[in-house]
Formats: sequence, structure tokens, C-alpha cells
Amino acid sequence: MINLLLNSFFNILSIMKKLILSAVVLVALSLNTKAQSFHLGLKLGGNLNKIQGQSFKDGFNLGYQGGAYAEIGLGKTFAIQPEVLFSQTQTTSTTFNSSLALNKDAQFNYLSIPILLKINLSKLFSFHVGPEYSILVNHSNDLVQNGKDAFNNGNFGMIGGVQLNLGSLKVYGRYNVGLSNINQLQNQEKWKTQQLQIGIGLKLF
Repeated sequence: MINLLLNSFFNILSIMKKLILSAVVLVALSLNTKAQSFHLGLKLGGNLNKIQGQSFKDGFNLGYQGGAYAEIGLGKTFAIQPEVLFSQTQTTSTTFNSSLALNKDAQFNYLSIPILLKINLSKLFSFHVGPEYSILVNHSNDLVQNGKDAFNNGNFGMIGGVQLNLGSLKVYGRYNVGLSNINQLQNQEKWKTQQLQIGIGLKLF
């Protein structure tokens, strides 16, 4: 019990360190470049996602994501766009062993925090690229045997995508590739996420 509490504490500490570091970098960039504009907005869209690994069904599954974003303008061409999103991932297991059940559907909910560089190619089109850190906020107990925690609480990834700017309305498409191995079991198999995002954003001010 003590070991479990200590592991949970160190996992939370590690997550907080990464979030604080990201926030410090964002503030430093904003101050040093003298931000020329600031906007807030809401986002909503769909996810096509999958977990790569022999234990899971190949192919993308439909989920959703939504949240809020800020845009800190650094001139006409560049902006920093931090976001806070609630994101859903779904998958199906294909392997039966001492840890995973066979043919079980699983749903994972993440709190995702991308910090993106927005590059305005024109008034109509912009390009987004940057890192994202996601925190797992639920565990799918139906998928995992013996009450084990099979998935790491954090996932680091990179995002690239394009956005169509129609005044206050934004239409975007992105590809998100997970760089972290989210497998916490001792079977040496690597599990990594992939995600295609399509959605709309609404600039509030």
C-alpha cells in the first residue's frame, strides 16, 4: 500500500514538473516577444484514434474532443496557441494473457494540454505544430485482469496540422503521434497512440 502511494505521488510530481516547465516557457516567450494580440475561444471535434501494439485491434476508432484555447499573437505571422482539451480514446484488445482480457472494448479519457506554434500562411490558412502532454483521468477496469494498472498516467506527443480561418470560425485538421510508451505492464511490448483530429473552433474575443 505504501509503495502504491509513493508511486502515485512521484507520477503526479513528474506530471506537475512538465506542466510547470511548459507554462514557464510559454510565459517567457510571450514576455520576450511582446505579444501584440490575445484571443480566447472554444473547440469541439472528433477523434480517429488507435493504440499501436500487438495487444490491440488495428485500425482507428471514433471518439471526441473539446475544450478551450488561447492565442497569443507574436506579429502577423506567428502566434503561440496553448489549449486545454478533454479527449477520448477507444480501442479493443486482441490478446488474452494474465493482464489483458480478450476482445474487450476500452475507453480512455485524457486531459490534453498542447502548446502549439501557429504559423499564418495567409489570412485564410495557418499551420500548427508543437508538443502535447496528456494526463489519463480514468482507467478501463474491464480491459485489465487482476486489477492491474496497465497504462501509464501520462503520454507525451507531437502535433502537426492545418487550420482554415473564417473570421471567428476555425476549421482544423491535425495528426497527433504519441512518443511515449504507455504500457505499464512488464511484458516489454510497446503501446503508442495515434490520433487524427477534425473539428471547429469559435473565437470568443
